[in-house]
Amino acid sequence: MAAKLEVLEQQIATYAREGIEYICITDMARYKNPERTDIIIGNWLRNRNTIEFLGIWEQLNNPNFNPIEFDGFKALAGLNSFTLTAKQWIEKTGAVGLISKAGRYGGTYAQKDIAFEFASWISVEFKLYLIKEFQRLKEQEFQQLGWDIRRNLAKMNYLIHTDAIKEHLIPDSLTPAQINHIYASEADLLNMALFGVTAAQWRLQNVEEKGNMRDHANVHQLVCLANLEAMNAHFIQKGIPSQQRLVKLNQLAIQQMTILSRQQTALASHLPADPD
Repeated sequence: MAAKLEVLEQQIATYAREGIEYICITDMARYKNPERTDIIIGNWLRNRNTIEFLGIWEQLNNPNFNPIEFDGFKALAGLNSFTLTAKQWIEKTGAVGLISKAGRYGGTYAQKDIAFEFASWISVEFKLYLIKEFQRLKEQEFQQLGWDIRRNLAKMNYLIHTDAIKEHLIPDSLTPAQINHIYASEADLLNMALFGVTAAQWRLQNVEEKGNMRDHANVHQLVCLANLEAMNAHFIQKGIPSQQRLVKLNQLAIQQMTILSRQQTALASHLPADPD
């Protein structure tokens, strides 16, 4: 189930398909009258301005749109006898700006620009709050994307790190259990350098938390961890013993976290960071 918006205490589902973002206008219609959502959407669709808006949007965004059927609907729009459902509009014109979904999370969904137009028809106030909430959701998704990119960067660097361990630290005669122990020891070398505890120690201190300490790391720690993994692989290739590597990595972690924290403080106060 996709993320939900909350506008004036009304929960509104969202949906994405083939790169198009949709908002559930059935949920939006519930704000006006929860018992007559189909009638509300139907009244909106039979409006001539609505038909023209939908048709222009499709002509701009949908190469498979049927303009002949569109012209037929436009000619009838506004007549007392004219009725139209989202399903009829989609089937007759090949429209992609509206989606009619069945099932538990069903309803009529509209591409975000069309949804904002529907919101205007319901209430100007509702539209403004909807836009604000939608922007908040996009900002939240962008922040999460940034975190995921840094987390994946750390994971990719860890592959380089483990390859260096396999090539330079693991003799051919070791058993798989011994190999796993060496990998774990190198992972904890990084954990100690950055977090000051091993993975086992962290789990004992955080028994109710899900995942591991790296899953709970902040963005600065993940950036630093990615750098430490690359540096540790370099130290291993140089043949530096583990105890010396731990000291060097800890010094690097302190230095990098100090710089990152200073930069964050400068950004928070809208001042340039001290280059020294």
